[in-house]
Amino acid sequence: MILAENVVRIGQLLKPHGIRGEMLLLFEREGCADKDTSYYFLEIDGIFVPFFVEEMRFTSDTTARIKFEDVDDVDTASRYIDSGVYLPKESVKITNDDTGTAWDLFVGYAIMDQTLGDIGVIDAVDDSTMNVLFVVKKNNREYLVPATEDFILEINESRKILYVDLPQGLIEE
Repeated sequence: MILAENVVRIGQLLKPHGIRGEMLLLFEREGCADKDTSYYFLEIDGIFVPFFVEEMRFTSDTTARIKFEDVDDVDTASRYIDSGVYLPKESVKITNDDTGTAWDLFVGYAIMDQTLGDIGVIDAVDDSTMNVLFVVKKNNREYLVPATEDFILEINESRKILYVDLPQGLIEE
């Protein structure tokens, strides 16, 4: 079973297009429209289900008409309106471009400070303000840690650990 921490939301299905089961896919994450993939995951009732691409045509740089295998009519396509579209995390490159880092890719990573040691595990990303924060949980405590490259020393993707050097006093023990 595919878990939420193993996938990244890259878009949303908007509406059916035509009568053959095509749908309009809106890409929400820059660079993911360029991915050459044979399948996407759709979130259906909290479960990530693979849908294999039969055909895809871009209508703009952020939208495409997509036809999935076994979705052959408007009624079937209509079931998937507003479904989130996902790719495996490992296929989405963590990049730093002029739109910023995709901080939500670090959900599930442990944070290890060079002075304090284990801070906890990133449970969520709060990007509701200009200063993006990691919501870190450990032993029923919650910490807010600034998501900034200035504090990150090393990223170990295979072990899912962010090694950081946080300013003194940021984390209260």
